[in-house]
Amino acid sequence: MLYEDFSAKTRLDGDDFFKQKATAKQDVIKNLNPIFSIREYQKEALGRFYFYCEEFHQKQKPIHLMFNMATGSGKTLIMAADILYLYQQGYRNFIFFVRLDNIVQKTKDNFLNPASKKYLFAEKIVINGQEVRVREVDNFEGTNSDDINIYFTTTAGLHSRFNFAHENSLTYEDFSDKKIVLIADEAHNLSVETTGRHTTSEEEERKNWEQTVSKILKANTQNENILLEFTATARLEQEYPEVLEKYKDKAIYRYDLKQYRLDGFSKDVRTVQVNASMMDRVLSAVVISQYRRKVAEKHKISLKPVILFKANRVTVPRNVAESRGDNPQVVVSSAFKSTFHQMIDRLSISKLEEISSIHDTTLSRAFDFFNKHNVTLRELLEEIQNDFSPEKCLSVDENNELEQKQLLLNSLEDRNNEIRAIFATEKLNEGWDVLNLFDIVRLYNSRDARANKPGKTTVQEAQLIGRGARYCPFVTGDFTDPYRRKFDGDVDNELRILEQLFYHSVTNPKYIQELENVLVRVGIKPERTIQRELKIKDSFKESTFWKYGVVFSNDRKEYLGDKVFSLNDAGVSFDFRADWNLFTFFTGQALEQDIFTGERVSMTETAQETKEIELLSFGEPVIRNAINRLPEFQFDRLHKILGNLTSIKEFISGKDYLGAVKVVIKGPRAKINNLSANDKVQVTLFVLNRIMKDLLKHKKEFIGEAIFKPKKINEVFYDKTLQLDPERHRAQSMDFDFKNKDWFAQNEIWGTSEEESLLHFMDNVVTDLKERYEEIALIRNELFVKIHSFEDGLAFYPDFLLFLLQKESKQEIIYQVFIEPKGNFALDSELEFEQSQEGWKQKLLLGIEENSKLTLRYENREFKLIGLPFYNKGETNQELHQQFTEAFNEKLLN
Repeated sequence: MLYEDFSAKTRLDGDDFFKQKATAKQDVIKNLNPIFSIREYQKEALGRFYFYCEEFHQKQKPIHLMFNMATGSGKTLIMAADILYLYQQGYRNFIFFVRLDNIVQKTKDNFLNPASKKYLFAEKIVINGQEVRVREVDNFEGTNSDDINIYFTTTAGLHSRFNFAHENSLTYEDFSDKKIVLIADEAHNLSVETTGRHTTSEEEERKNWEQTVSKILKANTQNENILLEFTATARLEQEYPEVLEKYKDKAIYRYDLKQYRLDGFSKDVRTVQVNASMMDRVLSAVVISQYRRKVAEKHKISLKPVILFKANRVTVPRNVAESRGDNPQVVVSSAFKSTFHQMIDRLSISKLEEISSIHDTTLSRAFDFFNKHNVTLRELLEEIQNDFSPEKCLSVDENNELEQKQLLLNSLEDRNNEIRAIFATEKLNEGWDVLNLFDIVRLYNSRDARANKPGKTTVQEAQLIGRGARYCPFVTGDFTDPYRRKFDGDVDNELRILEQLFYHSVTNPKYIQELENVLVRVGIKPERTIQRELKIKDSFKESTFWKYGVVFSNDRKEYLGDKVFSLNDAGVSFDFRADWNLFTFFTGQALEQDIFTGERVSMTETAQETKEIELLSFGEPVIRNAINRLPEFQFDRLHKILGNLTSIKEFISGKDYLGAVKVVIKGPRAKINNLSANDKVQVTLFVLNRIMKDLLKHKKEFIGEAIFKPKKINEVFYDKTLQLDPERHRAQSMDFDFKNKDWFAQNEIWGTSEEESLLHFMDNVVTDLKERYEEIALIRNELFVKIHSFEDGLAFYPDFLLFLLQKESKQEIIYQVFIEPKGNFALDSELEFEQSQEGWKQKLLLGIEENSKLTLRYENREFKLIGLPFYNKGETNQELHQQFTEAFNEKLLN
């Protein structure tokens, strides 16, 4: 398939090459919303697309490609980047289509609404020096050739407009001379014909969605149209041979749920079976949800966990008496919602005490947490009744109300969205983007397996779990990457529950086994967890290092801006060629036009001029008036960023602060030459807001301390049980003789091929080391020792620590060397090194020797801390390997 052999066909270094190609397209990346950082796998997806369009000799036209990417992996951001790239290639007209209308509405918000938190483009899109707008259109007649024009529709709506005569209908002939890009989301729905699920009659074939899309793709006489499909459910398995055949030369990139989970971007999934009544199971899920919220509050994490109550009926079947939820096979969503609110309204302390006796590990932890932190059952009861009141619960089964509720569904993570519970049947199986869903409660207890194969409902439930498994980002302590799991190696940490999705059901082992089989198949769950014991060797425990040695590390501290002496030092740009300092007044220009004739019946025009003004010329009272309106400019807040600022007066008049600021104003001559006091305040507010935007963008919260403090080695390192994913265990098992290497301190390790190469490097130089050092010990740092960046306090766990003991006459010299193996992408050039997400780590390592200060001193013992360049095995770039080798030899062997 294309995604498997693409690298081989190009004879290039696969993933790294494509990531570099994406990174080079800075004109695309800079026009995306900067809050969405481009991840490495997204760079590879984009790089493959760019290479296919520009250089791939076997490219087929019209271009038809498919991106198979996991739910939550950022497919829509890839779409936005592809749109920008194709605009550069001369495309202006785009059709976005998907099966469900609610996904259409959500995507419109992502593409068109700059006020949305999920808006994908930069505040201003500039391509080839020209500002570009993104516009929604209903057709492509008379569209602006400078704009990105997007027609949003459902698949059925697109089919209807092309195949049934009515007003505003489109024809394939309309597109014969137009270059169109079709973007299909949830594109597995396009394979209706391919999978054979249709009749052979001409009428059915004419109505087929896939046929319609195919005809549009081929409508352009020059074969210039493009179809890009995006799906998390590609059906690229042997059970769908027709789909495999169709996409063998179209599947350009695959990043499935399994890899997404392995890379730490998803929640872990836990099934919870409780042998209790339905309402007791429901209440236990509510208590666990409240426990999550309290854990987050304790750690100052803003989090509002959401529960989905999943029924299996919207209305009561004719052959079933109306159910209030006590029929295990049939649960009507609306009836359950009524029962739920009655339960919450009548909740009592005695009922909570009863629930606390359920033998569930997490539920027991929850009540222990409440007791330890003085949350009484009365307080818990009141919180539950408030948080799960009717106005904070949402039902999404009614067709006539779903569109009205879509904004609430799309903003569940927002602080002003108070929804805690969703009641649904099937409406949310596709196209629902939610990060803070942590509990799904399956209310019914039916199975639809046939011939030992999971049924359609079970597969849909697994897909719903896949949506809920999207990671809810947060930072805490030293964990500064908000989008990845943090506690895989510390499963007993109470914050672990913020990384887990619970699927609650009644005790039903056969059903749970069927569900877990599907979850394993689609990659949401590993086959099983493999436990491995990482142990300190007995021989190392006899060494001087273990008995008397220490390991040094630094902490971080709050950054008080003590090295900032000006706005410029704090990252504020004063580039007057930029438009940040341009304030435009209304012109008063007016136009009247006759609707029927189009005649312009009156028009006035006002000439505009620009004028550069020193902000300080407005006078201190005006500037202070504006400052007082913005809480961010209170002195105590400002001083945390501008650490050497002495007063607001200095901020206003100082030559390193506002005293140096000029602003360009634009408007009618009479206006800009005679500004009122209010005009001056508005201009000042504009400038202050721009300055604060730059200040916050470059603000440092912490810095790493220069002081490195010692701790005993035998207290820092210990035997550790690791939970390894089978896939990762297979990939990271090493062909290395750990047992007979006296210089390696542990029994074995599991790591990357780069780490294994480092061990072989050490084995080759250990003879030379033994000629100079009396003791040698290399230790794998499995989250034992962390150091912090001197610049911004980011935490870093170098993969290896090398300890060396050298005796010279009456003095001992002990070396502690930090070593980090790393692959090619972050290192291939200075440009890429600076742009890479790993660059700060190497900068920290290389700065340790010069910047660190040790608190431990002995008369006859000296400690030296050394950080080496990243280790790289040098298969594709020998220079990288040489850099490490030269530094190793210079610092440790010469």
